[in-house]
Amino acid sequence: MLSRWKTLSSRIVSSNPWWKYFLDTFETENGHSGEYHYVHTNGASMIVPVLPDGRVVLVNQYRYLCRKESLELPCGGVKSGHSYEETARHELEEETGYRAGSMETAGEFNPYNGVTDEICKVFIAHALMQSSAKPDVTEEFEILRLRLEEIDDMIASGDIWDGMTLAAWVLVRAKL
Repeated sequence: MLSRWKTLSSRIVSSNPWWKYFLDTFETENGHSGEYHYVHTNGASMIVPVLPDGRVVLVNQYRYLCRKESLELPCGGVKSGHSYEETARHELEEETGYRAGSMETAGEFNPYNGVTDEICKVFIAHALMQSSAKPDVTEEFEILRLRLEEIDDMIASGDIWDGMTLAAWVLVRAKL
């Protein structure tokens, strides 16, 4: 078994409604010490919304840090006091304008385990019913409804490049 690091101290450097930025000091079993900076979140829920005809609903949105649009599966951070499934249902309706008649848990992953302790849980949403999208004030979405093969092709071509969407697709593709 690999050696474990010992946390000597931990403090919050900065926080906001979505995450907390921590600075820990640590020591390894061989006596090396150092600092570790990381982001703590309550987690995230990603949804694979499947229409009755088998197409999947994705959202296209502008991503500020990359300065370009990104085609993604709907996703959002878990707020304090909410469950992963509650978050999934809320984000699905907020981003796509659909409600799910049923939700199936498909798996989970950590999107960037050297930088964050976040766990993203992936849900497959079935029996979709149209409602009305209510995005946050900073969000703007273009809704796309794509066949599985179209998504595969867009991943292969690099048109879908969001890491969380790619990870979720690996978890769900064989189940669709």
